[in-house]
Amino acid sequence: MSSPAVQPGLARRLGTSDAVVVGLSAMLGAGVFVAFTPAAAAAGSGLLAGLGIAAVIAFCNAVASAQLASSYPSSGGTYLFGREVLGPWWGFLAGWGFVVGKTASCAAMAMTFAAYALPDGGWWQRGLAALAVVAFTVLNLCGVTRTATAAKVLLGATLLVLVGFLAVAATGDAGTVAPLEATGGVWGVLQAAGLLFFAFAGYARIATLAEEVRRPELLGRAILVALGTAVVVYLLVGLALVRILGADLPGSPTPIAAATEALGADWAVPLVRIGAAAAALGALLALLAGVGRTTLAMARERDLPTPLASVDPRHQVPDRAQVVIGVAVVALVLAADLRGAIGFSSFGVLVYYAVANLSALRQPPEQRRWPRALQVLGLVGCVVMAAALPLGSVLAGLAVFAVGIGGRLVATSR
Repeated sequence: MSSPAVQPGLARRLGTSDAVVVGLSAMLGAGVFVAFTPAAAAAGSGLLAGLGIAAVIAFCNAVASAQLASSYPSSGGTYLFGREVLGPWWGFLAGWGFVVGKTASCAAMAMTFAAYALPDGGWWQRGLAALAVVAFTVLNLCGVTRTATAAKVLLGATLLVLVGFLAVAATGDAGTVAPLEATGGVWGVLQAAGLLFFAFAGYARIATLAEEVRRPELLGRAILVALGTAVVVYLLVGLALVRILGADLPGSPTPIAAATEALGADWAVPLVRIGAAAAALGALLALLAGVGRTTLAMARERDLPTPLASVDPRHQVPDRAQVVIGVAVVALVLAADLRGAIGFSSFGVLVYYAVANLSALRQPPEQRRWPRALQVLGLVGCVVMAAALPLGSVLAGLAVFAVGIGGRLVATSR
């Protein structure tokens, strides 16, 4: 079999602060405005315990990713790490989990944007979500520096609105509300942790941009700064939502807007909706960039069709991969359910990080920067949280992985 044509590399145009912004915009938009609702439905009063578990496992995964990215500064993230440290099949499992999981995340973010922008829009919501995917796919095709610049603008708007909400929550009074009840037990808390992990997984965007960062040795710092900031924001918002909405939280599709309205700050509700829409758009932009680059890395190794390894010679971005991902996300937006998309995304991404922890665990001593115990905890946590997700999400995830494995077996047998 002949080797694929050598493709040009991606341009190193991003600074460390750009990488932090891309990861943080993915994390804040990926859940702070939407993930608390299904998590509260699963765990009830154990919601914040689930948030703590998700944050601890996210930290373990983040340091594993940082350790690996410092040794293998190329596009692809854990797909590359798994191939280099564990072998091709492990790399494929990670890459496939990332591509399918984060494609679902893209759809979830587009739908979150539309839900806040058009709260009573019906099918107009889906149309607006699809339009956002098309627009941001085009933006990603115009170069990674434009992607990072847009992410900065959207992140700034998101942080401004979240600070405003927290200020209103600290000074406002929602009156007497029914507290969240203890539902789901330990398994419910673990399920909530798995759903909230969807919110923290944005630091993967930083690792997948390793080939485009000028100083990849600083990626570990970027990952930890982004994750630490996101954990603080999520904790403050979670505490506010539990206090203000209480038992109403599991039934609220737009919880921060509902909490603002419950405080009597009707003037701020439109601002919250604008901020939530901006956050979801920032996450969508970063997610599309990350999935496109992992698809590029898999196509380079023939784990996906080799035409997807194309890099645009002018803008130096994975053009065909980006277009294919955009089309797939539009299809999901037009057909999928938001909560189902979150659960399915979490399953795929937890498999991805399980491989990341196993890869970091197997690195030689000279490449190690963190204790092995953190990678063991991260590996076990990913497996347990994936198993605890809603049954439909687990079954759908296993079915998609079976399809991917079958496809690779057929391809390798040829």
